[in-house]
Amino acid sequence: MSDLETTHLRVLIANERKDRLALVAPIVVGLGHEVIAREIDVADVGAVTARERPDVALVGLGESSEHALDLIDKIVREAACPVIVLLHARDPVFVREASKRGVFAHISDADVEDWQSSIDIVLRRFAEYHDLQGAFGRRALTERAKGILMERHAIDAARAFEMLRAQSRADNRKLVDLAAAVVDGHRLLPRDPRPSGSAGGSTG
Repeated sequence: MSDLETTHLRVLIANERKDRLALVAPIVVGLGHEVIAREIDVADVGAVTARERPDVALVGLGESSEHALDLIDKIVREAACPVIVLLHARDPVFVREASKRGVFAHISDADVEDWQSSIDIVLRRFAEYHDLQGAFGRRALTERAKGILMERHAIDAARAFEMLRAQSRADNRKLVDLAAAVVDGHRLLPRDPRPSGSAGGSTG
């Protein structure tokens, strides 16, 4: 992500305390970003995240750590943006629980001047994480396609991969797209196809 892309972000802020939301919003705006939503209710934050698609979410620890953790949980489930925890005081136990739920960083009210650099780092980590997830997904898809070809053609893994690669070149298609087609097509085929002519009897 370029520096230009991080200079104006769409930010969701969430906290069970309205007074904390009122304090955080001007800081975010002062950094040159737009506050697109301010959420307090856990029941609403997931839908708001899905609808608004923020670039980053800042979740503050209010009166209840459970409330903050539930907010984090709802936002992370949408997988729309990275979540940063805002701390008003050190709380290692809360930070540990928040990290289990998928937050990418935590920042302190006492370090407002560091917020932008922390946000930049988090956005890069988030992008790298999704690139990595995509790479793992593509690899898994290719492995599944190879397994299908190995079973269907009674060949080894190397030969199956060569078949995929040769076909992708011949069709001028990405290998991962061809692998997806093999896997999707396999789902439509019977598990144990009978040889033609083996079923049914003759009529006379």
